[in-house]
Amino acid sequence: MPTKLLPPSSGVIRWLVFIALCLPGARISQAAVVSYSQSGDKVTFKLDKGLMSVRLCKSDVVQVQYTVLAAFPQKTSLVVNNPWTEKTSFKVEDKNGRITITTAKLKVLVDKATNALTYTNLNGTVITAEAASNKKMKAATIAGIQTYKCETQFKSPADEGLFGLGCHPEDSLSINYKGRNQDMLIKYLTGAIPVLLSTKGYGLLWDNYSASNFYGSEANKTEFKYVSESGQLVDYYFFYGPEFDRIIDLYRTATGKAPMYPKWAFGLFQSQDRYKTQAEVLAVKDGYRRNHIPVDVIVQDWFYWEPLPIGSHIMNPTRYPNPKAMVEELHQANLHAMISIWPVFGKNTTNFEAMQKAGNLTSITWDNFVTKTFDTYYDAHSPKARDMYWQQARDSLVKKGNWDAWWVDQCEPDNGALLDERRKAVFATGKGIDYFNSYSLEHTKGLYKGWRADMGDKRPYFLVRQAFAGQQRNATTLWSSDITSTFQSLRNQVPQGLNACVSGIPYWTSDIGGYKSNTAPEGIPNWKDPQARELFTRWFQFGTFSPIFRIHGKGERALFSDNWDAPTKAILLKYDQLRYRLLPYIYSLAGRVTRENYTFMRALAFDFRKDPKVYSIPDQYMFGSAFLVNPVTQQLYTGSKAAAKVSTRKVYLPANTKWYDFWTGETLNGGQTIDAAAPIDIMPLYVRAGAIIPMGPNVEYATQPTTAPLELRIYPGADGEFTFYEDENDNYNYEKGSFSTFKFRWNDKLRQFTITDRNGKFAGMQASRTFNVVLVKPGNGSDVAAAGKPDKTVVYAGQATTVKF
Repeated sequence: MPTKLLPPSSGVIRWLVFIALCLPGARISQAAVVSYSQSGDKVTFKLDKGLMSVRLCKSDVVQVQYTVLAAFPQKTSLVVNNPWTEKTSFKVEDKNGRITITTAKLKVLVDKATNALTYTNLNGTVITAEAASNKKMKAATIAGIQTYKCETQFKSPADEGLFGLGCHPEDSLSINYKGRNQDMLIKYLTGAIPVLLSTKGYGLLWDNYSASNFYGSEANKTEFKYVSESGQLVDYYFFYGPEFDRIIDLYRTATGKAPMYPKWAFGLFQSQDRYKTQAEVLAVKDGYRRNHIPVDVIVQDWFYWEPLPIGSHIMNPTRYPNPKAMVEELHQANLHAMISIWPVFGKNTTNFEAMQKAGNLTSITWDNFVTKTFDTYYDAHSPKARDMYWQQARDSLVKKGNWDAWWVDQCEPDNGALLDERRKAVFATGKGIDYFNSYSLEHTKGLYKGWRADMGDKRPYFLVRQAFAGQQRNATTLWSSDITSTFQSLRNQVPQGLNACVSGIPYWTSDIGGYKSNTAPEGIPNWKDPQARELFTRWFQFGTFSPIFRIHGKGERALFSDNWDAPTKAILLKYDQLRYRLLPYIYSLAGRVTRENYTFMRALAFDFRKDPKVYSIPDQYMFGSAFLVNPVTQQLYTGSKAAAKVSTRKVYLPANTKWYDFWTGETLNGGQTIDAAAPIDIMPLYVRAGAIIPMGPNVEYATQPTTAPLELRIYPGADGEFTFYEDENDNYNYEKGSFSTFKFRWNDKLRQFTITDRNGKFAGMQASRTFNVVLVKPGNGSDVAAAGKPDKTVVYAGQATTVKF
């Protein structure tokens, strides 16, 4: 069972420890090593004040625990689900006042005087080190609850860059956490994922679920610390890369792989707050299909249940006379349907009463500003409550209506400013103070389990308002909540999306255009206003190169809407078509996410870790290995900004590579900052030399059958490789090996292109493919449209083939 915080009165020893720690200024710190013992994969240290253990999970993964209690509390992690059954070889040496633990990849040095840990590579170069004050526990009373604050502190060199810590949608400070602080408590518009990656080549995961704080400017910015408000032990994991991809690989090895999404999930989501009738939903379908605009998903947002209470799980039959027939009509048009379902229950419903009778509700309530009621959250930490929640939603909505995806809104849980009530709540696992941040992780755990059991071959897709460490294994996409429709909000989203992905969550999205206006009536922006159109256009360009491509918010903003004038519609359609042309590239990256624990929305430190110039760039990133994406987040052409006549944005081209302008095919050298042209129809995009990008034909939905050739754009100037992935687009057969891969390779010196043998097969696989190969240069293979004439045409039937240019 997960750890429950035991009151000090539960034992004389704990009581004495607690009283001692309550004395003014009392702390347990700098405890010396008295003795140590080795058992299995763990070295346990008896300290003069407390206990410490160092567990060698892998040769490059270390778990550290520390407690001031007389014994380590029993704990089953909610985050780390790897049992680490594979034996890790290591040796222990006690010499010169320190104990050295050596694995095949690193050394862990324990200072016997202070118990501080130093991590080095095998050559002795320091990767990171705990500060002298290192690990601490201090007694505290929070919300009337007696507990211990848990703290770790690390040294941080001046040239270190620090990234991760989740998504904080309204944070406008630096993408780099070096020298800055961050609250780490999940509430409305505030996230928390306790994962940090360093450009020094390591990552940290703090396995604590209470409200916490990160302090990045300790000791005159030479140290950082992580403080959790409640716990019975310090518990963290160290991962050694040194590259970010390797660190994320190890993190997901510890906490679970992200499963494959259905291919349609990488197309466009059309959503609005809110469609109020079945007829409205179907009209959106007609608007896209009649205008031949690519789209894959239509979303039903909240309050389809009114006037019934929330949690009734009934679509109002006067407005939705036949929800199942509505979804089926979407399916007939090759569209998929997502519905919003909340973990909250209003009183006087069958579902509420069943939950209450079974003891499955919490004391946490949401102040429902629409109905002026206080509605109740269920206990997502209880397995039986999760099962009942799933069964109710399954039988009333999800399976009954044959829905394809679930929008998991309001899953903080959100009880406004009454955070102490969350702390005092009692979950099946213990006090809410100890599980403050883990509600969404446990909620989606139940959804994923239920979907896999009961929804046939449909791969699960959950769009969630909050995510915690490990939640990628529950098929979740983190969305950045109810952000405002402003350029400032757009600017904030780029670094927040990047840091969410650095935190191990591979799929992230934002409401294209922002959710609402804080100044317009009913929060609805005037999308006919030129300033709003400029904002939406720039956000749509950014959304095209986000892992999930999704329109949502107040006011009609579908691409066929009359709110858009003809020039705006043309720009939006260009980027929509670009997204769909790039689906072979994007779906192959998704294959790497599941198979290799890859990240495809990449802070620049993933690929240019040794270039300090990238550490604090908040608004540039790599999209896969090929694209350098540079969203335009400043208003340039409308309102008061237009008078300045600025039509460019600064772009840093990372060093040691050549770059191609995607729109023109022109080449530029890396290691320089340029003024990139940014007319309203252009988001500056650059492609790395050596990149190979597969592009499909124009289609109107992701899985549209076609035998048209794929275009392969090769960007000469360096050797390159790309792995092409395909499967059955939905179902779980890929987990049984039903998929295929092959590699494209470019040898720049020989000007030679190779396609390797195909590995694997699946039902419906194309036996033969035609590739139009284009060597990109100015005027050939640039922009969205297919090249007029390929340099070579290759027919590929699964056997290796090579062509020279």
